[in-house]
Amino acid sequence: MDKLPELCNVDDALSILVGKWKPLILLHLMHSGTNRFSELKRNLPGITQKMLTQQLRELEEEDIISRKVYAQVPPKVEYSITEYGKSIEPVLDIMHEWGTKHTLYKMQKKNQTSL
Repeated sequence: MDKLPELCNVDDALSILVGKWKPLILLHLMHSGTNRFSELKRNLPGITQKMLTQQLRELEEEDIISRKVYAQVPPKVEYSITEYGKSIEPVLDIMHEWGTKHTLYKMQKKNQTSL
């Protein structure tokens, strides 16, 4: 398939995945299934409650994840990947592979320049 620059939709995909936390949130949900808010917060050291809430809302707006609220006290909220959201897994896998290769490349380059 020819990828014409004027028809490029990479920016659309990146607008959904951009940021430090969204890919990590998605990978946690893909790996461990449904998570409560507190589980996600615990598994993402360094993320603030405000940032986690914002990132989850944005992913929910794009129908990448679903949010289920249980009517109980204290409130219980669970997040999971939607069927549509599962379609992004191959993209994250490829990005992970490239990121690993890039990290190794940079380490090798650094080692060559320090010799």
